Amino acid sequence: MADLDGNKVAKDYGIDKPFHNQSFYIKGMDNIDWGMKDRLSKIFNPKTGKTVMLAFDHGYIMGSTSGLERLDLVLPDLLEEVDCIMGTRGAIRTCVPPIYNKGVALRCSAGSSVLDDDMSFEVIGVDIDDVIRMNASCMAIQTFIGAPGQKDSIENLVKTIDAGNRFGIPTLGVVAVGKDMERTTKFFLLATRMLAEFGCQIIKTYYCEDFEKVVAACPVPLVVAGGKKLPEKEALTLVYNAISKGAAGVDMGRNIFQAENPKAMARCVGKIVHENYNDDEAYNLYLELKDKI
Repeated sequence: MADLDGNKVAKDYGIDKPFHNQSFYIKGMDNIDWGMKDRLSKIFNPKTGKTVMLAFDHGYIMGSTSGLERLDLVLPDLLEEVDCIMGTRGAIRTCVPPIYNKGVALRCSAGSSVLDDDMSFEVIGVDIDDVIRMNASCMAIQTFIGAPGQKDSIENLVKTIDAGNRFGIPTLGVVAVGKDMERTTKFFLLATRMLAEFGCQIIKTYYCEDFEKVVAACPVPLVVAGGKKLPEKEALTLVYNAISKGAAGVDMGRNIFQAENPKAMARCVGKIVHENYNDDEAYNLYLELKDKI
């Protein structure tokens, strides 16, 4: 058993060394089943190994959200610009045409609304049978490391991982950061490594100082959340910093669908993730596109 007081501070992350023993193009996924690799290839572009995910699952706790008032009108215009969508089964079934054939990160945890002071107690909200019926590429489970609902959320996660392993469906572990939770390098080193050790195939987390250490210490791909709405230039800088420090992609919601031109913003995010644009190049392109498309 690890002793918290006697535990030495980790410091050798080998940041300049590539991930060891890798033949499949997604980090840490050499030894998983063919079907799981097939699903992951719908999330991560096989040519670049990275992903642009569009998050629109906000309504499961927030209800109608600015920019997502009419999912049926907003989503079809954005789907061609992204690799994967992240939403609830209700939103996807009613508002996403199945002909787009995108990767699907299905929100599978459910809990309290924003009216609750403590939102860290969630349950598994989607049965594995329905995950299979929806042909989901992965199952997204929120975890609350360090919050009162920590153990409950970990139980949700490991049960989902077990079910996913039985049927070849990856699990995306989401690192939550509530208003009273840390947003430090130390916290993200802890939370992302825990989720990987539990068996997640993908982890969604937040960008932080020394993010390259968080990437190096985690043996599975990290996808960076967009978080709160930022000015477009700042959001593109966030994407650039995350990708340049080793993120395998971004999962952006408000910084796309609340942008002045969401379609142009989604396209410019993709230019950074897949085509090595820097943030200045992407923002200049955004200024060109925002009144044209």
